[in-house]
Amino acid sequence: MSLAVIGAGLIGRKHAQLAADIGVLSAIVDPNPETRSFAQALGCAYFETPEACLDTGTLEGAIVATPNHLHIAHARLCVQNKLPVLIEKPISDVSATAASLVTEATKASVPLLVAHHRRHNPISQRAAQCVADGDLGDIRAVSGHFMLFKPDDYFDQNWRRNSGAGPIFINLIHDVDLLRFIVGEIRAVQAVQSSTARGYAVEETASIILEFENGALGTFMVSDAVCAPWSWEFTAGENPAYPLVDADAYRISGSHGSLSVPDLRLWKHPQKRSWWEPIASTKLHVDPKDPLAAQLQHFLDVCQGAQPLVRGIDGLRSLEVVEAIKKAALTKLRVQLF
Repeated sequence: MSLAVIGAGLIGRKHAQLAADIGVLSAIVDPNPETRSFAQALGCAYFETPEACLDTGTLEGAIVATPNHLHIAHARLCVQNKLPVLIEKPISDVSATAASLVTEATKASVPLLVAHHRRHNPISQRAAQCVADGDLGDIRAVSGHFMLFKPDDYFDQNWRRNSGAGPIFINLIHDVDLLRFIVGEIRAVQAVQSSTARGYAVEETASIILEFENGALGTFMVSDAVCAPWSWEFTAGENPAYPLVDADAYRISGSHGSLSVPDLRLWKHPQKRSWWEPIASTKLHVDPKDPLAAQLQHFLDVCQGAQPLVRGIDGLRSLEVVEAIKKAALTKLRVQLF
């Protein structure tokens, strides 16, 4: 296999290193000339522009890890060159442009994947299997949290204080995509937000109501201005940059049982379902796996004919939900997605 990584920021370099480790990295693309030394260290070619790289005609796939507003343009180049492409999330900065790309890739029969890598985590896959197998019965209630504290120096970069850069757009899209993967499609949302702690133009805290297609109702609390452990970042052990704590981020409840995630504790009444009866938990087992490495291997499989796990349409749907949440928070109205 022969892959190019377009964009050599933090996540682009991670993709490039993983690809180099298994011998499939052919090129890195980035306008910053300092990237040349990084490419040399990994033993691959360096290009300043995607056009120059794609003109070589030697690639079998590309990973787009440029800034969000450039995702569509760079992915479209890959599609036009009949090159399978994996786009970092979100698929775009606005859903309208993402929809046009999805349509174009579908018409061209070019695989288009979105890097919602948490779907490749064995924890997420086991939780989704538990729901799909009916272990919880009919899903009726869902609750989730993204609760942590971003320090003051996080906001030294001006764009992080401006509209569009709050935790709804930056962080919540990961959780929305996982809930869609585990529970099902989200058909309507309501939300309120506040920015009273820092006073920036972006929200710090938001409270969200989710209506799922299967009839379940959900709530989600988001805040990057509180000291708390309830987030995927702190509880999944997925990224060593975050300290691991013994807590959960999501709770999924059905007519016959409940599951907390990512600790995978399954709660059921051993005998009769009743609030008067004992309830007990068992912990579901999974073998740990680096989801980014698993995602890369999956992309290689897709380049050779396998079906994508996270298609372009999936990335589009998750972005549309986040946009709807932001709209609901600004208008104080219920927003219907379909």
